[in-house]
Order: sequence, then structure tokens, then C-alpha cells
Amino acid sequence: MSEYIMAGLLLAGSAVMLIGGVGILRMPDLFSRMQATTKSMTLGVAFLLLAAVIHFNEVGVGIRAVLVIFFYFLTSPVAAHMIGRAAYFIGVPLWKGTEIDELKGRYDRESHELASSPREPVSGRSSLESTLRHPEDTPAPQ
Repeated sequence: MSEYIMAGLLLAGSAVMLIGGVGILRMPDLFSRMQATTKSMTLGVAFLLLAAVIHFNEVGVGIRAVLVIFFYFLTSPVAAHMIGRAAYFIGVPLWKGTEIDELKGRYDRESHELASSPREPVSGRSSLESTLRHPEDTPAPQ
């Protein structure tokens, strides 16, 4: 019975990881590719490690596998977020079919701070100009 469960987990993990690999090839831009790979690879690794736990049937292996799964679930989204944030900062282009750029006008390119809502346009400036820090907005050193 355990062989069938192990085989099912191996097949599920391999299939999910294959879908992530196809996502790398098929998605049009960096941000979409990251979404496809981080989620599928995390789930795929979890399935494969659970299959290893069943195969070895030892407490030590099980504890290590659970810790690796926990660490992977904890670090993979954070790493993807940081890569995506860095890509957005350096201006990696979005896919031409992207309809909504939710971060547009919220990032201050100098301080790298994220505002909770887009900045209000300052009179005399366009909306785009008001989203960037202007030298007049910076208080003079005393």
C-alpha cells in the first residue's frame, strides 16, 4: 500500500514540477514566469520529499524532510518577492498584454519605499511626475 502512496506522490510532484517548467517556457514575462515556477516548484518539492519520507520510513528522515519543506515554503515566496521587486526597480518590462500595473506610482525610486496608495498629483505636475520624488519635495538640509 505504501508503494502506491509513494508512487502517487512521486508522480504528483513530478507533474507539478513539469507544469512549472512548462510555465517557464510559455509565460511571456519575468513576473509571470516567477509566479508559475515558485508555486509549482514548492508544491513539487513537498510531494517528492513526502515520498522520500514514506520510502525510508524513519523518524530522522521524516523530521528532516518536514524541516526542509517548512524552510522551502518559508523562503521560496520571499525570494520570489525580492527578485520581482528588484526586477521592477530596474525596469524589467511587463508583458505588453498586462492591463493593470498595481505598483505604478507607488514606488519611490530613490528611497525604494512602497506607498499604500498612489501619490496625489501636485498642482502643476502630471500624475507621472508626481509619483517620482522631485527635488523641490525634499527638505533642504539645515
